[in-house]
Amino acid sequence: MKIIGITGGVGAGKTRVLSYIEAHYRCRIVRADEAAHLLYEPGQECHQELVGLLGQQILNADDTIDKTRMAEIIFGDQKLLERVNEIVHPAVKRYILEQIAHEREKGEADYFFIEAALLIEEQYDKIADELWYIHADAAVRERRLAESRHYSPQKTADIMRGQLSEAEFREHCKVVISNNGDLEETYRQIRNVLL
Repeated sequence: MKIIGITGGVGAGKTRVLSYIEAHYRCRIVRADEAAHLLYEPGQECHQELVGLLGQQILNADDTIDKTRMAEIIFGDQKLLERVNEIVHPAVKRYILEQIAHEREKGEADYFFIEAALLIEEQYDKIADELWYIHADAAVRERRLAESRHYSPQKTADIMRGQLSEAEFREHCKVVISNNGDLEETYRQIRNVLL
């Protein structure tokens, strides 16, 4: 089973690429964001630590974490964000390693995909056999984010500024999939890589 990390800037189309892969290949896909949300649930690894750090104010009536309230508390406080990341990122990585072991044991998947915004920063290259960079031009990404998420140009620019540069993505990733809008061309590139 080959382990592949998928990354790229906001609006590059990682979800669309992974949807195609999921429909056409024997694979398991784990998205780091979804794994983190699982680990926030009551009784899961991150729940008590986050409540201990941020207080009862982040809890809903049913003891689940209100992610919007949590984001509001963290927003603008770099030290607090770092402390949250110190709780969440290692837990997500452990969860992903457990899922890889589980899939290897089952022996049904040819590929295991890890999708994470911070794939390079969190050193997933030590887990994955190779990293893929899903690339789309800045103008294409801006248009997509305006249409699909109703982001303002300013919000998109702020997010993009906080992410790795194209040169950094390309430096760390073995495969670059161009995803500027012609989906058949994007899918052809995927088929060429996943022979």
